[in-house]
Amino acid sequence: MFKNLSYKTQRKVIIIAFSIIPVALLFTFAYLPVFNMFKYSFTDWNGYSKHYDYVGFENYKTIFTDPKYFTVFKVSLYYFLGSFVQLGLALYFATILSFKVRFKNFFKGVLFFPYLLNGVAIGFIFLFFFRPDGTLDTLMQFIGLGDYTQGWLLNPKIINISLAGASLWRYMGFNFIIFLGAISSIGKDVYEAADIDGANRWHQFRHIILPSIKSIVQLNLILAISGAISAFDIPYIMTGGSNGSNTFVIQTVTTAFKYNKLGLASAMAVVLLFIVIIVTLLQKLLIKEEK
Repeated sequence: MFKNLSYKTQRKVIIIAFSIIPVALLFTFAYLPVFNMFKYSFTDWNGYSKHYDYVGFENYKTIFTDPKYFTVFKVSLYYFLGSFVQLGLALYFATILSFKVRFKNFFKGVLFFPYLLNGVAIGFIFLFFFRPDGTLDTLMQFIGLGDYTQGWLLNPKIINISLAGASLWRYMGFNFIIFLGAISSIGKDVYEAADIDGANRWHQFRHIILPSIKSIVQLNLILAISGAISAFDIPYIMTGGSNGSNTFVIQTVTTAFKYNKLGLASAMAVVLLFIVIIVTLLQKLLIKEEK
C-alpha cells in the first residue's frame, strides 16, 4: 500500500497514524471536559439529572456577591502572605548553601525532603503536631512558653496561619532547589573578582546574586499567587474546611459533591481557570520584559 507513495507522504501518514490515539485521548480527557465545564457553568445542573435549565451568568454573580463563596478568597491571602515568608526563607538557605558550608549536602537534603512527601502524609503529621498537648504544645512547654499554647486548629483567628505554616514547610524545598540552581549558574570568577574588591557576603548577595536571579524570583512569586488560590490538600486533610479554613478549591469540591450544585461548581472552576491563565500570561509578560 505504501510502495506507490513518496517518502514524504509515507512519513506524513505514519505521523498521523501514530498521533490519532494520543490526540483522541487528549481531546476526550482534557478538552472535552473543559468544554462541558464551560457549558455547565451557565446551568443549574445537579450532577445526575438528565435535564437542566440555563441560568445565564447567575452562577458567576453568586460567586462574587454571596459572602459564602466570595469570602473564601480572603483565606487565600494567608497562603499568599505565607508564600513571601516561604520565598524569603528559601532564598536565604539557597544563598547560604551556595557558599562553602560544612555538611552542605546534608542540609540540602533536609530542606528538600518535605517536598517529596505525600500531601496526605504531611496533613496527618501536622494534625499530630498542632493537636492539643501535641508536638508543638510540648515543645512550647519545654522552653517555658506553655502559657502561649493555643487551639491551633480550633481557633478561627489562627487556624489559617497554622495551615499556611504547614504549607510553607512542605513547599519551601521546591523554591529552595530552584533558587539554588539559579545561584549555582553564576560563574565563580564573579565571586573571585568581588573578593578581590573586598565585597563581603551581603554585598555579593545584593549586587551579584539578587540581580542575577531576578527573573527566577519573579517566576516563583507568580507561581506562589496561583498556588495560594489553589490550596487544597493540606487544609482539606487537616480541617476539611471547617472553622473558617475553607479555601476556594475546597468550596468548589464541596459545592459539587456535597450539595450537588455542579453548575455553580463548574462556574467556580472556570473562575479558577481564568485566574491561572491570567497569572501565566503575567508571568510570560514579565519574563519577556526582562529579556
